[in-house]
Amino acid sequence: MTQPATAVPRCPTQTTSKGGPELSRIVAGMWRMNEWGMSAAQRVAFLEQCLELGVSSFDHADIYGDYGVESLFGEALALQPSLRSRMQLISKCGIKLLSPRHPEHRIQHYDTSAAHITASVEQSLRRLGSDHLDLLLIHRPDPLMDFEQIAATFTRLRQDGKVRHFGVSNFSRHQFDCLHRRIPLATNQVEFSPLQVAPLFDETFDGLQDAGVAPMIWSPLGGGRLFAGGDAAGARLRPVIQAIADELQQPFASVVFAWIMQLPCRPLPLTGSGRIEAIADAVRATGFTLSRNQWFDILRAARGHEVA
Repeated sequence: MTQPATAVPRCPTQTTSKGGPELSRIVAGMWRMNEWGMSAAQRVAFLEQCLELGVSSFDHADIYGDYGVESLFGEALALQPSLRSRMQLISKCGIKLLSPRHPEHRIQHYDTSAAHITASVEQSLRRLGSDHLDLLLIHRPDPLMDFEQIAATFTRLRQDGKVRHFGVSNFSRHQFDCLHRRIPLATNQVEFSPLQVAPLFDETFDGLQDAGVAPMIWSPLGGGRLFAGGDAAGARLRPVIQAIADELQQPFASVVFAWIMQLPCRPLPLTGSGRIEAIADAVRATGFTLSRNQWFDILRAARGHEVA
């Protein structure tokens, strides 16, 4: 059953932590921008439409699109420079990909050294055409990461005015705490969806709630597997989510985003689409909540069993 179109509320903002950045509750993920087939003018129009919905935070990484997405975004900002003051730019660093653009990379690996973090920020700023990042994340935990060195590097970047806030991505609770003790972190961006519920049970969300730090959520729709696919979890979840969507007269995807945002750690989910309709469905989720029964119906379908 297809739900009727519902009014789209303006996306609210949220401070991620004490002293942290104020981001839109829905964050526009730019990972696949190079696959969207947009001209620079179309990219400008897309950014303007996001901002009209209240989606003002845009998530990047230096490696996205084989090191090309930040430049595509920067081309759009160059056409409409006034947009920069209305948005928050987030980027990530710490992974070195094998790429023709970086022939010096002999092996794909992590690098959280001071030199690499600093160089990555400089490159991101050049590509984006901005004098600062609002938020910088370490993309993945690095077995060779030195917490003291990372904290010192973050401090220098803030003193130089190049980055305003810092966080991490895909860190365990303990890894997050180790760095957070040395420099305040604004977020931990982790994978979470009804198809990936581990952060509910491995202390990730508990630890962030306790620290007063809101997580960012990547792949909230399971990379599209919630809509189609042959895995057993998806097959269990689809009819349950659809029944709730029908009951609430909300789009299927909106129900998933609402389920995620109902957590007390105050998650900020990322979108991954170049369709403004998909962004609007995510924003719709900021306007309603699920009943406790509905929320646990989805969790039961996700896990395949009742709570103990």
